[in-house]
Amino acid sequence: MKFHAIVSLALGLALAIPAWADAPGCACAKTAAAAPGSADAKFEAIYGDEWKWRQAQFPGGDDDSATAAVPDRLPRVDAAAQDARLKYWNDVLAKLATIPVDKLTPANRINFQVYKPQIEDLAADVRFRQYEMPFNADSQFWSDLGFLSGRHLRTVKDAENYVALLNDVPRWFDENIVNMRAGLKRGFSVPRAVLAGRDVSITTYIVKSPQDSDFYKPFKSLPATIPADAQAKLQAACAAAIRDKVIPSYAKLLTFFRNEYVPGARSTLAAEALPDGRAYYRQQIREYTTLDLDPDAIHAIGLKEVDRIQKEMDATMKATGFNGDMPAFLHFLRTDPRFYAKTPDELLMQASWIAKRVDAKLPQYFGLLPRGRFGIEPVPAAIAPFWTAGRGGAHTYWVNTYDLPSRPLYNLTALTLHESAPGHALQGELVEEMQGVPAFRREYIS
Repeated sequence: MKFHAIVSLALGLALAIPAWADAPGCACAKTAAAAPGSADAKFEAIYGDEWKWRQAQFPGGDDDSATAAVPDRLPRVDAAAQDARLKYWNDVLAKLATIPVDKLTPANRINFQVYKPQIEDLAADVRFRQYEMPFNADSQFWSDLGFLSGRHLRTVKDAENYVALLNDVPRWFDENIVNMRAGLKRGFSVPRAVLAGRDVSITTYIVKSPQDSDFYKPFKSLPATIPADAQAKLQAACAAAIRDKVIPSYAKLLTFFRNEYVPGARSTLAAEALPDGRAYYRQQIREYTTLDLDPDAIHAIGLKEVDRIQKEMDATMKATGFNGDMPAFLHFLRTDPRFYAKTPDELLMQASWIAKRVDAKLPQYFGLLPRGRFGIEPVPAAIAPFWTAGRGGAHTYWVNTYDLPSRPLYNLTALTLHESAPGHALQGELVEEMQGVPAFRREYIS
């Protein structure tokens, strides 16, 4: 389960392919009901059953909206559950292999081209036991929960589910710890070199009072439609869950992280140093680029791009009239106060101003715009020290206001356009508004 909207490039490209064709307002023919026994009917039965199963496996999905439904539990992540998922997805792939793609309707051929790689990637993640390394250089499972603090609880059921989910944290953390121990044992871990100071992302959640916890925030503003006495009971239940289940779980994780994980983490850096590393890295390339390129080919592309960008940087430096070489120019850009916000609010306002200015220009470049809108929020303090400068989804553009001297304003335009609109927010909103397409093309659950 993921609480932040980290959707792979592969999925993003796959979802974007047909977005314009089926979005509201498009005069496109809708897919007719498949004839019983046809290739379409068989394919639709396969993905329909799998999607229902996947929803049950990963309650809550990957919805980044504040009004998303609150699940009452966290997913199972233990090895037995993972093995069962791999078997299920392998069975799905075997069934897909029997579908005569050339006999599918044009719409379902597109669906097939999106769906099959999605299942292949999900299966590959389990096959390589990616779950034994449930965090990376800037994101971690224990911080993903922090995004719950932004949820709006609209009903008693929402609040009860939220409390039930908090009570499930010890089981979820324990399963992840067991997985990480297994990863350490076989040398499948995050490099030790990037772990210094990472325990801060855990200690932030170990607070003295439950009411001081980020997890309690949604209970400070329960809707007036919930009676006062019911609110008081729900608040007490939330505080108890945080005090008795959540905080002790983070304390246990902290001990494991400091005493076992960091000392036992690998001293190598390259992915090829991992068990079956070359094959694992090649799969990551397929998942995140949708291309079957080898690492050397990608490296060559990178070198070519670096050369191109360097030439553009040289030209830009000369155009400004700067008197000095490139190292001096970079030092100037990194140290001059004019290029940096002085307060977190200033950075947020600059991002909002850029987004609004771009909003007026979008119709000049896009013939179809979504009805949905996104908000701009600061990255939660608990994860900000290790997060990227910003990240976006269909509903929220998260801007990192931590360590302002590392957030130059001249980077903000590119970041904002990529992470909000016309980037992830625009694409994500259009995908959500698509009509007549399967749910696996509108949502992402894993």
